[in-house]
Amino acid sequence: MNKSNSIPILLVEDDEDNVLILKRALQKCNVTNPLYIAADGEDAYEFLTHTGAYENSQASPRPGLIFLDLNMPRMDGRELLKKIKSDPSLQFIPTVVLTTSKYERDMQQTYNIGANSYITKPINFQEFVDMIGVICEYWLAVVEIPMY
Repeated sequence: MNKSNSIPILLVEDDEDNVLILKRALQKCNVTNPLYIAADGEDAYEFLTHTGAYENSQASPRPGLIFLDLNMPRMDGRELLKKIKSDPSLQFIPTVVLTTSKYERDMQQTYNIGANSYITKPINFQEFVDMIGVICEYWLAVVEIPMY
């Protein structure tokens, strides 16, 4: 990528296969940013707020981009998105909903909450790689966001 390769990425995803697919896509795009994984919304919120298992802020740096799945156990993506977008210290972190859901209701609801993008995962791996490359280039190299 470029100067943006030090910006951490947080992936909030409960499916290990989807985690591996995203990791492979990032590699194919030459995205070398540090990648942190949260298995559900509660885990991600603790990561973002440096609570629970993530009290050490060195081990849980503020991400510059969040990839968020919607359907997860404990706290789902919608609830986590509400928490992120209502917290003044987190609200500016770009949050990209990355889901298999093509439901118009899910899309409208997440945009109403404050999602920055809603992306339906393509079935074809190369299309997924291309999409991840575009997203990372835009959010990590093109736009500027405040880093509280």
